[in-house]
Amino acid sequence: MLTTYLSILIQMSCIPHQPTHLGVLIINNRVTTALLLAAGTGSRLRPLTLDAPKCLTEVGGEPILGRLVENLRSQGIKRLIVVTGYLDHCVREFLEENAADFQLDYVFNPVYKTTNNIYSLWLARQMIDEPFVLIESDLVFEPSLLDGMMTADKIAVSNFLPWMNGTVVELNNQKKVSAFRVSHSVDDARQYKTVNIYSFSMRSWSKVIEQLDNYIADERVNEYYETVFADMVTDGSLQLEAVFFDENKWYEIDTLIDLNQAELMFPRIPQPVVAGRYTGVASRPSKNVKAVTASSKILAIDTTTIAINSAAPDKTICH
Repeated sequence: MLTTYLSILIQMSCIPHQPTHLGVLIINNRVTTALLLAAGTGSRLRPLTLDAPKCLTEVGGEPILGRLVENLRSQGIKRLIVVTGYLDHCVREFLEENAADFQLDYVFNPVYKTTNNIYSLWLARQMIDEPFVLIESDLVFEPSLLDGMMTADKIAVSNFLPWMNGTVVELNNQKKVSAFRVSHSVDDARQYKTVNIYSFSMRSWSKVIEQLDNYIADERVNEYYETVFADMVTDGSLQLEAVFFDENKWYEIDTLIDLNQAELMFPRIPQPVVAGRYTGVASRPSKNVKAVTASSKILAIDTTTIAINSAAPDKTICH
């Protein structure tokens, strides 16, 4: 019996890159859930966002959200948790048409007009009970860049280019984040732009929730969630390992100038002509939308937490 047990252990030890836990072989520790933040009004992209949410703005003939869905599908993501706000129904309609093969769960931010992404992230806390990847819904990028982000406690970073602004990070010798900075500056420390894609283990996420709770209790709802991450990196309660994104293969779209530049990076791909006419960029075929809708969960939000300019879901016709 002992000989047989030792033989099994030896065989398991010869299998590369697959850890054991109490004698049970762990086959796969990849993240299969994604949290998308898509609540903002996209005011800097007006007039394009007057009747469509920012995440449905087209780049190269394809909606930003459509690219994200395809990229996540290619990485084996099975569940999408989406925080909506502005033109909520447009996002839902698009996903139920083009992401029917995912488990779709929604969280509505009723105060999207007066809060920042820290509040949207906080609202999603009760929906998350597994490791996940957090992605802002204004990003376009090559699908392969996600390869290194599908395990927990990672941060996507990029070399800094002139068009970039916002949060940067410093890294230590182990390629882990040692500091967040609110803007790029020229000093002795090498700095990298945050891409606004993160992955979290449940251990790290539980610590993040504690800090988010403190911020929301203090009504600091107009902060960026990077402020929380920065505090946690400083006190040592959060460790994120850098995954490098090629600076020429991703773009963050906030303004019309950004959109024009992203179009150059991701140009429209000509589609085949069917029956004598151009077909455009085809959406993924619709599946059983009723089944997806029925299985989707909608988190009930306590709107008394912050009752400033709260809004019901919009009913504008989507274009």
